[in-house]
Formats: sequence, structure tokens, C-alpha cells
Amino acid sequence: MPKIEVSAIPRREGAAGYPPPYDKPCRARARRALGDAAGLSQFGVNLLHLPPNAWSSQRHWHTHEDEFIWVVEGQVVLVTDAGEEVLQTGDCAGFPAGVASGHHLQNRCDRPAVVLEIGSRYPETDTTEYPDIDLRWTPTGATRKDGTPCT
Repeated sequence: MPKIEVSAIPRREGAAGYPPPYDKPCRARARRALGDAAGLSQFGVNLLHLPPNAWSSQRHWHTHEDEFIWVVEGQVVLVTDAGEEVLQTGDCAGFPAGVASGHHLQNRCDRPAVVLEIGSRYPETDTTEYPDIDLRWTPTGATRKDGTPCT
């Protein structure tokens, strides 16, 4: 059946993929991979649970992947190259591929937030750039900006 039982989808908790110390502000986040549960392959859909004081990610942008977010519940601060903007329940934002404007969400409230994340999938060509830290994610894995591996 097409209906997805969200509560049955495993929660991926923590900052998987980020090497220390870049993982620290993202450790409390949790995602449920809704798109994977539906068998989708062309785009991903995640339900992000962001507790107080947690970040969705390090600030980043993608060379080949579009991203879209919609705040399902709560309030977050969207941090971009242009500054900061409060997003509340029902607000949304999009980030086109190839636009070099780093972005992420921070929950600065005392209540959890829930955000729907949607993004295209081009793992064989996409590079993720992190403007605030010495990190680049390429199809072959995480490196420092000079190309040396992260350890």
C-alpha cells in the first residue's frame, strides 16, 4: 500500500557523516527517510526533528542538487549568506542547485521543530560546499577544501 507509517521508519539520529568537530551542533537532530520508505529514487524526502539548540546541518550548498524545506511544526532560524530569517509553521524555502549561498536551520527556541526536507538526488555528480568550515563533500567522500581526506 502507498501509505507510509511514519512511526515505523527508523530515526537516524546524530550528525552522521560530519567529522569532528563539525558534528557537534548537529548531534541532536533526527531524520526519518520518508522518500526511501516510499521507494523513491529521483528525490529524497526527510522528516527532520530538530530539538532546541540543534542545527539541521553545517551551512552548505550543492552543485547539482535542489533543496526545499517546509516547516511542519515549530520555529527555526534559516541562516544564509544573506543573513538570518525566522521561519514558522507553514513557512517554506528553496535552494536551487549551483547557487553558492550556504544555508542551514537552527532551532533557537525552547520547543522542538519538525521540518520536511525535499531534495534531488545526484550522488554521482554532486559536490556539497561548506563555506564556514574546512569541509567539502564530493562523490568520493569528505575532504578538506585543499583535497586532503578528513580523518
